[in-house]
Amino acid sequence: MDQTEQKYLIGRQPILNRDEQICAYELLFRSADSLCTANVSDASQATASVILNTLAGFGIQQILGNHLGFINLELDILMSDSLELLPKDMVVLELLETLEVTPELLERCRELKEAGFVLALDDHDYDPVYEELYKIVEIVKVDLMATPVDTLGATIECYRNYQFKLLAEKVESKDEFLKCLDLGFDYFQGYYFARPAVIEKKKIDEGGAALLKLMRQMMDDADIEEIEKTFRSSPGLTYKLLLLVNSVSFAGLQKIQTVRHAISMLGRAQIKRWVQLALFATDDSHASENPLVDMAAVRGGFMEQMATVCPRLRGNQEAPDQAFMTGILSLLESLYDIPMGQIADELNLSEEVQQALVNREGVFGRLLALAEALEQVDFTAASELLGALSIPYSTVMEAQVKAYNWQAGMR
Repeated sequence: MDQTEQKYLIGRQPILNRDEQICAYELLFRSADSLCTANVSDASQATASVILNTLAGFGIQQILGNHLGFINLELDILMSDSLELLPKDMVVLELLETLEVTPELLERCRELKEAGFVLALDDHDYDPVYEELYKIVEIVKVDLMATPVDTLGATIECYRNYQFKLLAEKVESKDEFLKCLDLGFDYFQGYYFARPAVIEKKKIDEGGAALLKLMRQMMDDADIEEIEKTFRSSPGLTYKLLLLVNSVSFAGLQKIQTVRHAISMLGRAQIKRWVQLALFATDDSHASENPLVDMAAVRGGFMEQMATVCPRLRGNQEAPDQAFMTGILSLLESLYDIPMGQIADELNLSEEVQQALVNREGVFGRLLALAEALEQVDFTAASELLGALSIPYSTVMEAQVKAYNWQAGMR
């Protein structure tokens, strides 16, 4: 497959376990053609083609890392032998709610399960007509928009007769999440986890203030002695950064014991990236599975890649680094109780980056809007922004894959 011919976009939404750690992603695909056509069958066929060609062409592991990928399937592709292209141990096949339960469908689902695939029912509402499917599938997704959590008690009791696990999707608030926990749901998906605006804000502590100071020092190319002084002023910050570097960057190849050692091994540019991400990280070995860390890294990485191919930024050697920083910093206001204008002032950001963060203006502002549109799976808005930025679709898929594979990219 010629990747230069690709005109596809990926949407990737995190799925969390009961510990609020990422365990899977739902993958949503659109082709440029399907965004422009009103013919549903054509769009469906295009999407099916995207799924298979993309995964075969780029490799699903680059998109998912070590996590599972949930993929929606229309009837035609569900019945197709081309499903054999998909790695059985990395995907969950979602049966859309529009599928009619027929003997043919049941037989095909049994075949897929016997072949080693995991099956799930998407946007599901309990109905006895699905009795046989309930014995086959391993996951049932419940749409909280269609079935509010407060009305689920009787339904959950019906589900307890079966062996499958429950996934709550469209979880929009902490209250919904806690109620679903109490009801026994195993997995969770929704903007409560992927949209930091609804995460409880916290005051920026001493470590966070030190991080902002350290970030500015890195941007100003300060001496290593100055940087080490900042670390010494905040033992918690030192621990947080070294924990991230030790647990992710070298994965056991070599333990980093000091800040100077970390800088010498990773280089200042990479240390700066880790400083930016440390603002979002928790002090544990599962920091990379924190949905907010994941979101910040992907947003920054995607904007960095887009800056390298944006015609309006051609010749600006600092543009990729500025774009990455814009993506990372754009989430800080939602996480910490500190205005974006204050963040921009304290870091002495360039006018272009400030305008992007505060007003969503300029090229970086549009790149930020593009990243946000893809996070929200708003492919129409993303398509319009690509047109305004004169960025071809052929570059977007590769940029998304690199951004999704952010841990490997930072080594």
